[in-house]
Amino acid sequence: MPHPSAASPLGTLVALGGGDDDAMLALFSDLLPNPGAPVEIITAASWRNAGPAGAAYEKSLRELGCPAARYLPLSEHQPADAPATLRRLARAGLVFFAGGDQERLTDLLAGTEFARQLRQRFYEDATFVVAGTSAGAAALPEQMVVDGYGWRALRKGGIQTGPGLNLLPRLLIDQHFAERGRFGRLAHALLSHPMCLGLGLAEETGVVIRGGRTADVFGDGVVMVLDGHTLHGSNLGRIGQGEPISGQDLRVHLLVAGQQFDLLTRQVSNFT
Repeated sequence: MPHPSAASPLGTLVALGGGDDDAMLALFSDLLPNPGAPVEIITAASWRNAGPAGAAYEKSLRELGCPAARYLPLSEHQPADAPATLRRLARAGLVFFAGGDQERLTDLLAGTEFARQLRQRFYEDATFVVAGTSAGAAALPEQMVVDGYGWRALRKGGIQTGPGLNLLPRLLIDQHFAERGRFGRLAHALLSHPMCLGLGLAEETGVVIRGGRTADVFGDGVVMVLDGHTLHGSNLGRIGQGEPISGQDLRVHLLVAGQQFDLLTRQVSNFT
């Protein structure tokens, strides 16, 4: 098989903007290669509530038709590269990352064999699914937004980005997007990473991305797509810290359930 970096991924990615995640969890049983395929639940992004949250997700997913859903504990004391953990990853049909702090999640997984195998399976196994909500969704692409708030996000230095889990290249996903007014920080992130595409996910709203290309919108809210492909005139390289940012021709799409966005052609279509 080709190296993952040389081809588009074969697997499916599901990302939700946070909030009530019933709409996303209900999709899992249909996305699994078979009803009994293991679902591994990772709540490591949570600092204080990882165990109870994992148990609650396990119960919910079993009730929703995923009988082999199991909480997978990862922490400083339960390393991702433990042999038993890697065996569970190898058998998983779906890996689900819950919310919390995306930097905590990536710090725990950075440079691990777990992260390498997760990405390899996502690229080589067409039946494999990786899902995330809130911080778990933000951490999935190559880059992630980790800080930025309000009017400060429109000034140089007002946001921070960092490396994500690198399942999809040239993509940024921001969560709680409409509810927390995060347009400014995602736009700023695209000035910093002009080759990226930005997906701003409202709560209870998300995308199913198949084969690294087609993003189908689901849920009750709006997905805002920020396309920096034609962006020009960025002043980031010539202004000082705290000065307002500028750029022209940033394309914006507002998408709802039933619409599809092609990550390669940057075109919108309807799939229902």
